[in-house]
Amino acid sequence: MPPQKPYNPLDRTNLGASVAGALLRQEVVPLVALKTFVGAGVYALYYTGDFAPYETVAARNADGKFQQPIYVGKAIPEGGRKGGGAGIVQPVGPYLYRRLTAHRNSIKKVFKYSQDQRPPIKNLKPEDFWCRYLVVEDIWIPLGESLMIASFSPVWNIVVEGFGNNAPGSGREKGMRPRWDVLHPGRPWADRCEAREETADQIAEEARQHLENHSVIGDEALLMTQVDGDLDDSGLA
Repeated sequence: MPPQKPYNPLDRTNLGASVAGALLRQEVVPLVALKTFVGAGVYALYYTGDFAPYETVAARNADGKFQQPIYVGKAIPEGGRKGGGAGIVQPVGPYLYRRLTAHRNSIKKVFKYSQDQRPPIKNLKPEDFWCRYLVVEDIWIPLGESLMIASFSPVWNIVVEGFGNNAPGSGREKGMRPRWDVLHPGRPWADRCEAREETADQIAEEARQHLENHSVIGDEALLMTQVDGDLDDSGLA
């Protein structure tokens, strides 16, 4: 029998799995009902609406299952940890709440744009989004986020990129329009970016195929069993 690798609870993989597992144990709450809280950390957004390209992920999250995030992200305070006296001081503020609120506002802009068209078009609606979030010591936040993305391959992280982008500063709008904004128009700053060659239909089809080809892990226990292989593939391990 080949020798077994000794278990190391402080291995990067196990530390990341600890953060991801704790996130998956958090209550799922409607994004529109989020209340102010303090702290930095990681989060996962879930979609349950009827926008056709996301039919697969919506079905996986229906009836309270919430099996597959559409997006995973993090909020880290500027500067991260700062030395102070003999100890280490972690900045305090509503960093994670602000990040989630910015996402909610992006989705609201898309909804308003879709309803302002004549006739109105079908796109995202704020009430179709839910979230899990976890306040985390900031040094563990990137590890937890990376593991969640490697495990769930959220379509807004992998295929429809750009949801988490902030508006570029004045004079810095020469960059390419994010793919997310091509499929989900409505953020005014994105209209000032350079147009992409891909159409909304092309990106929608890529999203549909990605979701159909990526199964879900489903729960924390399965996440823990699959995490080693996923991280090996991602290069994080």
